[in-house]
Amino acid sequence: MLIGRDYERQQLLNLCNKDESQFCAVYGRRRVGKTYLIRETFKNQFAFTHTGLYGVPREDQLDEFRLSLKKYGLKTPRLKNWRSAFHALEDLLESLPDNGKKIVFIDELSWMDTTKSKFVSALENFWNSWASARKDIVLIICGSATSWIINKIINNHGGLHNRVTMQIYLRPFTLGECEQFVNTNNIAMSRQEIAEGYMALGGIPYYWTFLQNGLSMSQNIDRMFFYQNSPLKNEFHSMFASLFDNDSPHLSIIEALGTNKAGMTRNEILSTSNLYDNATFSNALEELEQCTFVRKFYAYKKKSKDILYQLIDNFTLFYFHYISRNSSHDTDFYTHSAGTKNRTSWQGIAFERLCLWHIPQIKKKLGISGIITSVNSWRTTAGSNHEGAQIDLLIDRNDKVINLCEMKYSDTPYALTAKIFNELQRKENIFNTVTHNTKTIHLTMITTFGITHNAYANKIQSQVTLNDLFATS
Repeated sequence: MLIGRDYERQQLLNLCNKDESQFCAVYGRRRVGKTYLIRETFKNQFAFTHTGLYGVPREDQLDEFRLSLKKYGLKTPRLKNWRSAFHALEDLLESLPDNGKKIVFIDELSWMDTTKSKFVSALENFWNSWASARKDIVLIICGSATSWIINKIINNHGGLHNRVTMQIYLRPFTLGECEQFVNTNNIAMSRQEIAEGYMALGGIPYYWTFLQNGLSMSQNIDRMFFYQNSPLKNEFHSMFASLFDNDSPHLSIIEALGTNKAGMTRNEILSTSNLYDNATFSNALEELEQCTFVRKFYAYKKKSKDILYQLIDNFTLFYFHYISRNSSHDTDFYTHSAGTKNRTSWQGIAFERLCLWHIPQIKKKLGISGIITSVNSWRTTAGSNHEGAQIDLLIDRNDKVINLCEMKYSDTPYALTAKIFNELQRKENIFNTVTHNTKTIHLTMITTFGITHNAYANKIQSQVTLNDLFATS
């Protein structure tokens, strides 16, 4: 059953209502459900479908393409190159009745673009010289390598420049959609357990399909990652190997960012990772951002050279905090970590990431969905008249207010003590001093179960709870 995705599904269906041929690129993080969305939307209405093979040479790719053509009724001699392959596809489509749109779906496109294969130029020729001249072709492409789709197709500077007529970014599930998923599959879980799952798995639908009814989220996580035949035990390395031809610089960047929850500048990443400042590094950093493992953002009132990069992918964060640390091969490693320093540290960082994935829900709770805002972080080192400080989430509003957000995970209502409140005030004072801020500051607490009622709670202007994050945006 297709969960959510109503807008994206309608966008796909709209392709068939256009007067001209359409070229649609669907992209998003690996395992986010791109293929499932397309297949569920169109069911058996495809005129042709094909999926590229991972890690095989051009000859094998062409043989597989020929077999796909055969499944749809076209027998052809062995294909010599991609241009002849697309010409054969033209023959197949021209042989079909003229009774509506002909939907062509090519999946894992990047895997077909092997070294010296001239695949992209053949695709350009297929679209420019044949498909775009007709009115009945709907070409839909997608693949695991988001950066390849963006760079080679959407941002193509050659024959495919501006040829894509629609692009659909498929985002991960929200907490609300994850809740809908578990309810649809009759899996009994509280919202706190669903949030715990989101902190480990992110909103990646494929990972959620491994949940088993009758088990707690902790038990499910152990069975997904730490048992002998766990389905996701090797997912981290398989994921990066399938996304990037040479994933070494990508992994070095991810490992560097994993050491700093607040984010790092480009120079700080270079220093920590020991990579060279060259095109390889720049491309890897950009590709990680395109694949939504990393987010790039401007620190509040900082120059472009102070752009920060932050590891935002919950699953990757979980890998570094748990999977890579299970040296004892404990099959119940996650469950046994309850109450440990490692669990507490991970929960704090992972909950912050969960919040950053739900900014629309936070804005809705604050009643500012209709107000123009910018979302930033901010930090400063100690100066002559102030200490160092760091704020992980600032919502700068056009109505002359800034929400200074503090995100805290706890299993019970959060107790705002004098020490914690004084720290919040210290951050606020340093922020106002360093930035010369004249806007009103609203201290905002984002917690799992709200804050306990005491004298300090009354000094908090706004609260957001876990339940608020389950709302539709």
